[in-house]
Amino acid sequence: MPPKQTKKYAAPPKLDIPHRKWPDAEITKSPIWCSVDLRDGNQALPNPLTPDAKLEYFKMLCDIGFKHIEIAFPSASQDDFDFTRRLIEENHIPDDVFIMVLTQCRHHLIERTLESFAGIPRGIVHAYAATSDLHMKQVFNLTRQQTIDMTVKAVQQIRDLVDAMPDSDIRFEFSPEEFTDTDLDFCLEISNAVFDTWGKASPDKPLIFNLPATVERRPPNHYADMIEIFGNKFPQRDKILISLHSHNDQGMAVAGTELALLAGADRVEGTLFGHGERTGNVDLITVANNLFVRGVDTGLDFGNLDQIVATVEKLTDMSVYYRQPYAGEYAFTAFSGSHQDAIRKGMSKRDEAGAMFGVGWKVPYLHIDPADMGRKYENLIRINSQSGKGGIAWVLEHDHGLEVPKPMHHEIRNAVQAVADKTARELNSDEVLEIFTSEFVNPAGPFELVGYWPRPDDENPTEIHGEVQLKVNGKSQTLTDDGNGPIDAFVHALRQVAPMHFSIQDYHEQAIGKGADAIAMAYVPLKFDDGQTVFGVGSDTNIDQAAVCAIIAGLNRKASQDSK
Repeated sequence: MPPKQTKKYAAPPKLDIPHRKWPDAEITKSPIWCSVDLRDGNQALPNPLTPDAKLEYFKMLCDIGFKHIEIAFPSASQDDFDFTRRLIEENHIPDDVFIMVLTQCRHHLIERTLESFAGIPRGIVHAYAATSDLHMKQVFNLTRQQTIDMTVKAVQQIRDLVDAMPDSDIRFEFSPEEFTDTDLDFCLEISNAVFDTWGKASPDKPLIFNLPATVERRPPNHYADMIEIFGNKFPQRDKILISLHSHNDQGMAVAGTELALLAGADRVEGTLFGHGERTGNVDLITVANNLFVRGVDTGLDFGNLDQIVATVEKLTDMSVYYRQPYAGEYAFTAFSGSHQDAIRKGMSKRDEAGAMFGVGWKVPYLHIDPADMGRKYENLIRINSQSGKGGIAWVLEHDHGLEVPKPMHHEIRNAVQAVADKTARELNSDEVLEIFTSEFVNPAGPFELVGYWPRPDDENPTEIHGEVQLKVNGKSQTLTDDGNGPIDAFVHALRQVAPMHFSIQDYHEQAIGKGADAIAMAYVPLKFDDGQTVFGVGSDTNIDQAAVCAIIAGLNRKASQDSK
């Protein structure tokens, strides 16, 4: 049966471009980045930024590395006008930054906009006109020719006002609003009229054509097609910059932007974390870091992304989604056991992977080094009921320095999972350590070590005489026995009171810290006659004392298990 089609909606028509080049292109250099946070992003905030908040935000954008920053709609409000004047009069604009202001193509708005630019060293005047038939006919009741005439008159006025400010480097940007819903031939017609009227464009000072997906109505490949057609047909391509401005109505703003860059666009407008009308603008952090991980020097620095998140959340009262690419709390986090195990193994073999694949970073489930975003490795793995033994071992090692031997991992996972199942929530790193300590280091049981004194034999120092003082079910006992080492002597003595014969297999030792403050850790497996192996863990400044503490812990664990 043929697929059912709805009568309410229809697919946008395909574009006639028989020999597309963009699908085979690669992005090898960074576009110019233009932040519109302080205008497009700010106008969509439930609580718009105060003037001081806008200044703090502006300085943050400059620190990140943005060279084009749209800061206001000066003719729309006194606050926007005053903020533009404040940046200029208080000399807040870095020498390599262009601030940009927006205006409609209306006489009195243009006059007010250029008034706000008095004395500016560098700036961009951004004018827009609705060019889609939907807007022209149903919103403004204009014909195409009337729209062209209105736009040309506005550009003439802007040009004349700019010419009257010869000491300022003022560029021009024009947006045919709803570009992706505009007839391409008409868009080219009005854009050529704008270019000719401006009359000042050159390769050194190009005119910017911002071709926005104002509302995301087409799939990303259509946006790329339209950008390629516009670039191919515009006669003065070397004297213009093609700029992108994608909204995220269908959730494809990042994809649309990247494909349009393949199609030849030179510049990208957007916001941090995608703030903007409806579902927002394209998220510049995502696009820029996508290029960064492909080896492109973006000129933007997100090495302190956690601080950027904190600043934006503070200033906008808007939270960053916890799974936001790169910036979200869980962006580099694994809960699943298989993912955790792969990350743990991959992180331990980074040098091998680099040599194998010829790159500096190649780790399972991590497409970028979190450290490049200022993120710490200890947050990679989070623990809940779905977590695996490898992930729990990672947390103990990277958060607490405990090199737990692999044969213990399964036992630890069972202990942690039991608590996670009971609490039905994520366990933090300190809770994981507490479970490990209570279960393996200080488990409850019948045995309590009071002290152990190993003494070498006077004639044969390799023979040790051991004296053990302990309590068994609260009753004090002193045990003595000999062995060929401190641990052997201790085990022989304990067999006098242990309920079941056991032996010690190879055990793992570890030093935490250095010098006088170093702590010895011993991870000791006890092999019992019933075939069960039970681990105990001990810590002390002396490795032998750590080992005997571990044996006591193992006996207590065995007694507890046998009593169930």
